[in-house]
Amino acid sequence: MDKKKVEYFKKRLETKQEDLRRMVSRIEQDGRTVDEDSAQDVADRAASSYTKEFLFNQSNNDRQLLQMVESALSRTRDGTFGECISCGKEINAKRLEAVPWTRHCIECQEKLEQGQLEEVPK
Repeated sequence: MDKKKVEYFKKRLETKQEDLRRMVSRIEQDGRTVDEDSAQDVADRAASSYTKEFLFNQSNNDRQLLQMVESALSRTRDGTFGECISCGKEINAKRLEAVPWTRHCIECQEKLEQGQLEEVPK
């Protein structure tokens, strides 16, 4: 992949990284303030518990995505961005446009989802 394209994706990834960091921080703060409301009855406590669980799951999802974005940024620095980590083939530009933090080409992603390919640690 040429340097100009890598630079384009790097900028997109850095923007996404910053957005995710802000979101994770905001969700953590929201999770802390849920308990500040002194919930008195059972329904209030149940609603508070549900809200905390929802925020926890959202935070986990955002953290996982942040980790994938940071991994992609690392690949831009080491020169392997745009290459499938499983087969080494170049990832289709349209796929990178849609999901710039992807680690796999379409074929390997499908194999991974079908359990025919073992997940490579990040």
